[in-house]
Amino acid sequence: MKTQEVYILGIESSCDDTAASVLYNGNVLSNVIATQKIHKQYGGVVPELASRAHQQNIVPVVDQALKIAGINKSQLSAVAFTRGPGLMGALLVGTSFAKSLAYGLNIPLIDVNHMQAHILAHFINEDGFKKPEFPFLAMTISGGHTQIVKVEHYFNMTVIGETIDDAVGEAYDKSGKILGLGYPAGPKIDALAQLGNHKAFTFTKPKVKGLDFSFSGLKTAILYFIQKQVKENPNFITENLNDICASIQYTIIGILIDKLKQASNSTGIKHIAIGGGVSANSGIRKALKEGEQKFGWTTYVPKFEFTTDNAAMIAIVGYLKYIEKDFSTQDITASARLKI
Repeated sequence: MKTQEVYILGIESSCDDTAASVLYNGNVLSNVIATQKIHKQYGGVVPELASRAHQQNIVPVVDQALKIAGINKSQLSAVAFTRGPGLMGALLVGTSFAKSLAYGLNIPLIDVNHMQAHILAHFINEDGFKKPEFPFLAMTISGGHTQIVKVEHYFNMTVIGETIDDAVGEAYDKSGKILGLGYPAGPKIDALAQLGNHKAFTFTKPKVKGLDFSFSGLKTAILYFIQKQVKENPNFITENLNDICASIQYTIIGILIDKLKQASNSTGIKHIAIGGGVSANSGIRKALKEGEQKFGWTTYVPKFEFTTDNAAMIAIVGYLKYIEKDFSTQDITASARLKI
């Protein structure tokens, strides 16, 4: 029997990255991302500017993805797109484009949950990267989300813990703003933390019941600490920047690993996967590896390019749904607060 040839175009436009990817039977042929740099001057993503940039970027990004993949749009089996969650104006651009393209080509349309995609990015065929075994626990950590999800199968997921206020990525960015590091601050704090002493300063971990997270109190504690120290020594940040970053990162990672440990103990699940932009953090990756020795975990970390928002993760969900013939209708709409 001849193997079915499935080409999926994935489109991602949930926030400030316009992305398109082509997958062939689960293998990445192209993964193109147009990053919107205009938001840096505002210290965060401006929704209206994001949606306008998506309108400008989506056609050339999709065109480039097809060219790099070496296929014509007529060869596509289906179009997958991010339905939500995300910024409504940004989502509408990708949703409208995907619906129009699928309709024009008379091929299936597949809607994708952005958070599921971060988790299922682990199932992209990639040499050197193992795929999680079911059931597993997935921790999705990004600028907008912090969740622990119990994954029993591709589309059988249950959120068992999530932030009750700010996401972990926001804690990084707000801390970076306090320290004058600019936006986005996560990668900068990570790099500086590797040069500092994580025991130099102590920040209290928020006490939250169950498997939920809280980061608003930590942000406030960091702000008050810095204000107090700068009042006593105006050069405090400059003289202690590496140690401050190391101490902040150590505290954040401790919060995440403590909750993962609790989730693993309560469910009995030892397979742990991470996803989302903050999963690119070197400290978190190191802590997960240490968890294999300390707690008997088997950990799964995606390829770097599949951690931040990208369209390959949308396309792999599209591929998995295509196999199950789980298609959308043309009256599908974007959903800014879509849940798993």
